[in-house]
Amino acid sequence: MRRILGWGFLALLVAAAVGAIYVYEKVDEIEVARVTPDVHVLYGFGGNVGILRTGEGAVVVDTMTFRMQGREIREKAEQLGGPAQVIINTHYHRDHTHGNPAFAPGLKVVSTDNTLAYLHALDAAYWKGDAAGTLPNATFAGAEQVLEIGGKTVRLLHPGRGHTGGDLVVLFVEDRVLHTGDLFFNGRYPNIDLEAGGSVKEWVASLDRVLALDFDHVIPGHGPVTDRAALVAFQDFMRQLAAVGEEAARTGRSLEDTQAHAAIDADAGYEVISIPFVTRLDRNFVVKRAWQEATGNFKPVPIGGGS
Repeated sequence: MRRILGWGFLALLVAAAVGAIYVYEKVDEIEVARVTPDVHVLYGFGGNVGILRTGEGAVVVDTMTFRMQGREIREKAEQLGGPAQVIINTHYHRDHTHGNPAFAPGLKVVSTDNTLAYLHALDAAYWKGDAAGTLPNATFAGAEQVLEIGGKTVRLLHPGRGHTGGDLVVLFVEDRVLHTGDLFFNGRYPNIDLEAGGSVKEWVASLDRVLALDFDHVIPGHGPVTDRAALVAFQDFMRQLAAVGEEAARTGRSLEDTQAHAAIDADAGYEVISIPFVTRLDRNFVVKRAWQEATGNFKPVPIGGGS
């Protein structure tokens, strides 16, 4: 028995080491790409970062996964748009927020009320000490908020439930660029955080509200910058996924049967997002989430304000 436990412990150590090496190799890789003369996107280990140059300084959308990445994001924002004037967090997940503490405490940080509530409920340990100074401090509960900064208009829309219950999208109005956060994974299987208010079923309607906006370019939460047509194609995939869940609930299909016979073809060419021994977002994962929501096999996190 001791030998078995010893081998098991060794396997865990090896798995942890492999995961740590993978993350370490990826963290330093941040790529900058131009979307318009005043808008750039940063790609790296975590969600895509949007930077808008205004007459007063930079607007930064999301901050990736680690404080060290946040420091580089802050430097690149200053180079591309001037000193950061505001951070916008599209949702609460660490790969979009944990770079916040690299910015000045007290800097304006905007999110939905629900995003702040989920940070407190599900990620409180990280936001202690000096990190607390870069929690969202300008939150909103309604459907929309508008920021006017240095001659630029930034529209923030909470279109409804989807990836989480607190998602917002950001429209750089004059540049006609939309940053969707994780309401859109371009060519990749999405995470669906049912526990934090996410919904396969409601995602499609939320994207209808997003598609009513006026834009040419789309910065997704993950994947390359693209256009409206790609967002519509992703909506088609989510529509098929929702239908799979509803059919499973109606017929009483098991999870295994649902995964084996899911009628989905809009995911042709989709990439799997995988971090060794940490997470794997693939077809089976998203079908499982659709089945869990439709059959009620998950437990939402209470946050008081609802989702």
